[in-house]
Parts: sequence; structure tokens; C-alpha cells
Amino acid sequence: MSARTTRSLKRSIATAATLPLLFGALAACGYGSKSDDTKDSSAAPVTSSGAAKLSADEVKIGYFPNLTHATALVGLNQGLFAKELGGTAIKTQTFNAGPSEIEALNAGSIDIGWIGPSPSINGYTKSKSTNLRIISGSASGGVKLVVNPAKIKTLDDVKGKKIATPQLGNTQDVAFLNWIAEKGWKVDAQSGKGDVSVFRTDNKVTPDAYKSGSIDGAWVPEPTASKLVSQGAKVLLDERDLWPDKKFVITNVIVSQKFLSAHPDVVEAVLRGSVNTNAWITANPDKAKAAANDQLKKDTQKALPAEVIDPAWTSIQVIDDPLAKSLTAEADHAVKAGLLKKPDLAGIYDLTLLNKVLKAAGKPAVDAAGLGKQ
Repeated sequence: MSARTTRSLKRSIATAATLPLLFGALAACGYGSKSDDTKDSSAAPVTSSGAAKLSADEVKIGYFPNLTHATALVGLNQGLFAKELGGTAIKTQTFNAGPSEIEALNAGSIDIGWIGPSPSINGYTKSKSTNLRIISGSASGGVKLVVNPAKIKTLDDVKGKKIATPQLGNTQDVAFLNWIAEKGWKVDAQSGKGDVSVFRTDNKVTPDAYKSGSIDGAWVPEPTASKLVSQGAKVLLDERDLWPDKKFVITNVIVSQKFLSAHPDVVEAVLRGSVNTNAWITANPDKAKAAANDQLKKDTQKALPAEVIDPAWTSIQVIDDPLAKSLTAEADHAVKAGLLKKPDLAGIYDLTLLNKVLKAAGKPAVDAAGLGKQ
């Protein structure tokens, strides 16, 4: 055996030994667990040169450097938010976990954020309905179950295997636990042990875990799913196929209730930017994909290769509609899994400004499924 091969083998053994410890630490976190993997924008706040500012000097926007947050990526990259905000500056902060974004919103570190449904639900209920409102949809789809084709060939083969999700109680974790239950299998939601072994790990670690053989697959959002496919994994299930009309909310837009009350004109401007960005993405998919990748490079210092971004991009649909019925279903799934007590979601949505923006753009109004602010 060569010295190089020996070193490589030692690294692989070390990685395999470390991953279970990492998985164990993550699995110990509760529903809506904390993560401090955030990044403040180091650049000067963005403004539209020479334009008058609105009622706030700046608006602090949070989002994930993920393709499921394409509206934020593209809108910032192309200046579509800045155009609507005029002289009101934009300050950005990126996150890799929903709970930390909710904490930032509660602390006033951000005013508006792009985020998944599960942390939105958890944040709203934990604050007894006082901290946030969902004010728009942003994206549907972009979640897949990808597996090692040598070990898993059919959906039934998932039983007895090791499957990763991003975080205990996050949107994908809840979806996977619900799918397991519908298969008639049993898994303890907190420990992840049962007929399927569910490992909770950060999306950044999942490709290495798959490569080392520590997991047999993952239920994950894009671009992690396509990263695994580029390593030889196969798509076994697209979550879109489990939902009516193949639509379910993966990302929505939230706002601090305090900021919404104090600066509705700023919130309306951000929503105009969001609606305009979604229209531009739909009309210019290739240019939008390039813009999203350019923003990812700015945020993470690394762009996605074509073999990852191309398939990932086509599986995500940007939307203005928050798909409120699917959020209600996702809350029910978390309750069934034992991760959440039955939540009171009355008033979680305030779509007044969004519908005003949509009407001005000649688009139909969207519905809060009975959960709008009274």
C-alpha cells in the first residue's frame, strides 16, 4: 500500500469516526433547535442612488444562501429590491438554520426574512403570536429523497437504512417523518431511531457523510440533493409528487410585527421587489439562474457547478402565493410526529400589502386559508 493511499485511508476512517459524534450532537437538539451559523453582510448597505428614502433609514433582510431562497438571491443581485426601496438602505444577513433567523428577527437584527414554514410556525407559536407575520410566499418544491442506488432501489428499501435530514424538526425532517409514518413504519422523532435511522446533520456536511458511507441517503432541499446526485446518488422521490398540484411551500417571507406596524411603506416596497423578482425569474430563467449563482458566490465564496445548479434550478418554482393550506398540513405533520403541540396559527398571515401589490401588478389576490390577521 502506498503512503498516499495510507494517508487517504486514515482520513476516511477519521471522518467516519467523527460523523456519528456530530450526528449525535445534532440529534440532541430540540424542535426549532438553535444554530449560530450566520453571516453579516460586510459590504456597505445597498441604496438606490439619488432616490428618496422611505419611512426607515434601512431595512435589514435575512435569507439563506440556498436556491430555495432564489427570490432573495436574485432580487438582491439584480438590484430589484433596491429599486423599490429608493434611498432606504438594505442591510443583509445570511443564515444556515431557521431557528437562528427567528432569533435574529426577535432581537431586531433583521426586519424581514426568507425562511421555511416549520421555523415560521414554531417562532409564531412560541411567541404567543406576537413576533412575526408571514407576508408572502416565495418558493415551492426543491426537496428530494436521494439515495445510494447500490443499497436502495425501491421506496420499500428505505426501511432499515440511514437517511439524513437537515435538522431535527426542520421542514424536511417533518416531511420525512410524516412519510415514514404513512409507510406504516415507526421512528422515535427525537432520537431518530426505529424502522429507519434518521440522522440530523447540516446540509454542508451531508455530501461528506454520503461519500464516507455514513448515510445511505438524504431527504434534503436543493442544491444539496443535486450535490449528492453528482456524487452518484439517485433521486428516489421528489416531494412535489406527494402534494396536490405538486405544490407546497418551501420558503415564505416573514416580517417583524413591530417593523410592519412602524414601516408598512418599507414592507410594501420589499414585497413589490419580491413580486417583480419572481416575475423576472419566470421570464428569464437562465439569466436568473446565473444571477442566483453569482449571489451565492458572493455569500459563500463558491459558485455551484453546472452539474449541480442545472437540475436543482428546474425543480424549484418561485411563487407569490404562500400556499397557506400546505403550511397548515405541515403543522399537522409536526403534531403527528410528536414534535409540536397543536398550534394556534390564527393570524399568522397578513397578506394585505401583498394583495395590494398584486392588484397593482394586474395579478390575482392570494388567500390565507382562514389564517389571516383579523
